[in-house]
Amino acid sequence: MSSPADATYAQRIAFVSEVAVHLHRYGTTAQRLEGAINALSQQLGLDCQPWTNPTGLILSFSDPAKPPGLSDTTRVIRLAPGENDLHKLSEADRIADAVGTGRMSISQGQTALRGLDRPPGRRWQVMQVVAFGLSAAGLAGIWRLPWLDICTAGLIGLAIGLFTHLSDRRPRMKEAHDAVAAMLAGFVAILVGNFVAPLNLNTVVIASLVPLLPGLMLTNSVNELTSGHWVSGVARFAGAISTILKLTVGSLIAVTVAKLLGVYPDARAWRPQPDWVEWVALLTTAFAFAILFRASVRDYAWVMAAAVAGFLLARYGGQTWGGAAGVFLAAMTMTAAGNLFARLTNRPGAIIRVPGIIMLVPGSASLRGLMNLVQQLDAGASSDALLDVINIIMALVAGLLFGNLLAPARKNL
Repeated sequence: MSSPADATYAQRIAFVSEVAVHLHRYGTTAQRLEGAINALSQQLGLDCQPWTNPTGLILSFSDPAKPPGLSDTTRVIRLAPGENDLHKLSEADRIADAVGTGRMSISQGQTALRGLDRPPGRRWQVMQVVAFGLSAAGLAGIWRLPWLDICTAGLIGLAIGLFTHLSDRRPRMKEAHDAVAAMLAGFVAILVGNFVAPLNLNTVVIASLVPLLPGLMLTNSVNELTSGHWVSGVARFAGAISTILKLTVGSLIAVTVAKLLGVYPDARAWRPQPDWVEWVALLTTAFAFAILFRASVRDYAWVMAAAVAGFLLARYGGQTWGGAAGVFLAAMTMTAAGNLFARLTNRPGAIIRVPGIIMLVPGSASLRGLMNLVQQLDAGASSDALLDVINIIMALVAGLLFGNLLAPARKNL
């Protein structure tokens, strides 16, 4: 056993700062990140005042064994917005817990954390690209679109996944990535709708963009606002709106260029699929999200079960009590289930909570509303979509809050 007291004050600060950076990278919300930092700091004999936002950290440390002001140290860390990585989140939590309880020294913990920064292998990269296509085709199947629409959405999803993989190597493409991806989706859908057969055009485009939709970001932003983290909540909300705008602009460019070239695809609204297609698509989508959320292979069953359970609770709860009530029931149940999972396994509840609500988030509704507004100048349809988004977010946040009351979390993550 190694005691945290064996490490110097500077080493303890460095370790807490490194844990905070890693948790931020893996998509942890402000209130959960600050709670985890405070808990670890107390275990290591530090006083810490954290301040987090989606693009940075400010950590103010002091040594409680010394007079106030003599040991104050502040770290200001600029970071890119984090992305969900359930495997690395779980590993970072395990390492922090091992150091905090003395089962691992701080130097060993720092080495283990840096091991998480190794670049992924080729097999992992291929799986991420394939998951883009599977999620797009799966969502189109859940919406019961025709087979041509499902195949088109899957093909576009694969293309966007490959483009995302290539653009990750080119930082200059980062800002325009979402707009270019939406433009690519729009062009392919328009060409198929014009030269092959009519499509549910906007629906296919939205399905193909599902890994890029900021629905979870919107939900997290409102959750942060309701928990009193106003700066972080507003910044995250602005980031979500920015993403929606870029996706809308990209699709609008595709439509405008097609019109200039004299290409007018036929659009239809047809959803003919039987029930079994929806069930297969649901399992496919859940599997794709397990990959996209970068879960450990041992957690695939948990992630898939959570995604399916959240969807079914929202579906049948909505049929019984109304759509918003179904979303609330699903969010509350999956939040409570995540907290119970964390208690029983001493692992992050995000493994259950995040996939459990991913099918409920309002990303597709918000994008559809804005696309209707800019493409058709249909203010009525866009305002209806906006109201749907607000209702979904309110139900989700209420579910998250009451889920934490129903089964209080022992772990911040």
